[in-house]
Amino acid sequence: MFSEISVPSRTIMTPGPVEAHPVALRAMSASILGQFDPSFLQIMDEVKEMIKIPFGTKNEQAFAIDGTSRSGLEAALIALIEPGDKVLIPVYGRFAYLLGEICERAQAEIHYLEKEWDAPFEQDEVIQAIAEFQPKIVAMVHGETANGQMQSLDKIGRYCRENDLFFVVDMVATYGGVPLEIDEWAVDIAIAGTQKCVSVPSGLALITYNKRVEKVLDARYQKELGLSKDIRNENHISSNYLDLSQLQRYWSEERINHHTEATSMVYGLHEGLRMLIQEGMENVYARHALNDQAIIAGIKAMGLGFYGQLSTKMPTVTPIMIPEGIDGEKVRALMLDEFAVEIASSFGALQGKVWRIGNMGYSSRKSNVLHVLSALEGALNYYGAAIAKGEAVKAALAIYKK
Repeated sequence: MFSEISVPSRTIMTPGPVEAHPVALRAMSASILGQFDPSFLQIMDEVKEMIKIPFGTKNEQAFAIDGTSRSGLEAALIALIEPGDKVLIPVYGRFAYLLGEICERAQAEIHYLEKEWDAPFEQDEVIQAIAEFQPKIVAMVHGETANGQMQSLDKIGRYCRENDLFFVVDMVATYGGVPLEIDEWAVDIAIAGTQKCVSVPSGLALITYNKRVEKVLDARYQKELGLSKDIRNENHISSNYLDLSQLQRYWSEERINHHTEATSMVYGLHEGLRMLIQEGMENVYARHALNDQAIIAGIKAMGLGFYGQLSTKMPTVTPIMIPEGIDGEKVRALMLDEFAVEIASSFGALQGKVWRIGNMGYSSRKSNVLHVLSALEGALNYYGAAIAKGEAVKAALAIYKK
């Protein structure tokens, strides 16, 4: 016989998932409502409005897609791409290649603009590549969790808009932790998720897009055959499940029956967003920035180095160089087993060379910062690393006491 699950308590300081907010978890245990129950439709309508606030947008369209953040990225790209369309993807970390993987499967012609992962691009370098390649779409990552670097977007967005190109941006790692201004930055489609700074379990992608994108969706709209045999379209979007033209109508007053909604997830999203907005977005950003400063101070005090440029590091992820001669995975395992603290390794060429500490959402708390620094110092001390002992927490506290 199987036993009831017993889930251990952890301090999660990874770049996602993070600790879910208790208010969101309580909401997710509420009774199930039918997806067209008036009470649930009101929740959906409030979620639509709340999603817009961390994005910094007045777009009419903003809603959730059932699936992890990746479902939103795929929905956004396949909504715009037709076979043979040219897509430029600037790469300064792992997740730009995910955008390329999606575009490749949509039969786009892809051009990668690649650089070392230690810093984002100068915007003029991207603009020059756009001018040379002449794509239909520019797809970028705002904050790369693989290396903790964050890309400036305003000039690139303006250039795309002036030249009638579509600008699609992955904001999964920055939404709710960093100020976003997608209208000012001329971003056409922005995508985020629940499992990072929104502090809700993984399972929904958040998306918003403007009238330029709506026009494309309307031109590609095809109603599901079981609902109507009349609205057919030779140029329909290739996925039914991730068809933004149908999902938009599901989340609008039209309420077409697209799929059975993940009601409990929407409850959690509502409360995760509400808690952010109730705290005040400026206060949320200040909290993340302060805890980021404390983490940096603690890591420096230990004598550890950072991967990449600190000047372009995002506040929500800190990449730390693993000291020479230290097995990074043994350190992570000891932190988890003995301190109940989880941090992350990295990907590709950074695997085994870099740890990443997340500073996101409900996990971004002073108590967590002090705990992760204590655990990291204790594990490094156990394995004989040459660090300054007893300095990390003291340095972090000095930041908090200012």
